[in-house]
Formats: sequence, C-alpha cells, structure tokens
Amino acid sequence: MEKRIINPWKWQDARNYAQAVEVKNAQSTLYISGQTAINDYGISSNADMRTQITEALENLKKVIIQADFEVKNIVRLNVYTTEHEELFKNFDVLQNWITKHEVQQATTVMEVKTLFETLKVEFEATVVK
Repeated sequence: MEKRIINPWKWQDARNYAQAVEVKNAQSTLYISGQTAINDYGISSNADMRTQITEALENLKKVIIQADFEVKNIVRLNVYTTEHEELFKNFDVLQNWITKHEVQQATTVMEVKTLFETLKVEFEATVVK
C-alpha cells in the first residue's frame, strides 16, 4: 500500500491532520462506525469531555486491532461532538493520540445537536492496509 499526503499549506500541521490522503494499491479498506465512550457492557459514559475522548479513542483502537489493521493507517477521521468548545479545550488528547500512533489523516470536525444518550464525542474512521 502507498499513502501520499497532500497539503498545499503548512497551517494544518499544527492541527494534526492532512488536507487529503491518496491511497494506492491497498489490500483492504476498513470502514468503522462511530466509536464513543461506551463500555464493554454497552453503557454510555456520563463522564466529562476529556474522559469521553480518551475512552472513545480506546474503543476506536480496539476495533482497528480486532480487525487486524494498524492505527497508523487511519486515512479519514470524522469527529462529531455536541459541545465544540469543550472538544477544543481538550483537543490535545486527540492530537497526542494521533501523534503517538503516527496517524496522518483527512479530518472533518462537526458539532451536532445530539449523540446517543449521554455521549459528547464520536469518532468515525476509515483505515487501509
């Protein structure tokens, strides 16, 4: 598999994403449903935004590993939140996770009116190998 990052500018680098990611010769593509801070028993988190971001990212990682893909091969990561101000106050959690796993992805962040039950953030990803 070959990945090519397309960034006509430099400003997105500080925000840990790419303007576009081209993938050639991929063996397989994994489309992941939105992952949230729901525990192993299906119970939604009541925790604060920072905790929910951490738990949702761990759930995302768990799905990727279970599917026998690598986190670093996320090429698209959409972020949905009910509280954009709180998300950006805690954005370092996401940025650190992306850096730790050497992810270079196209990203869209959207504020939505509501998510399931008490959830505040959801991550939807596309991963290749």
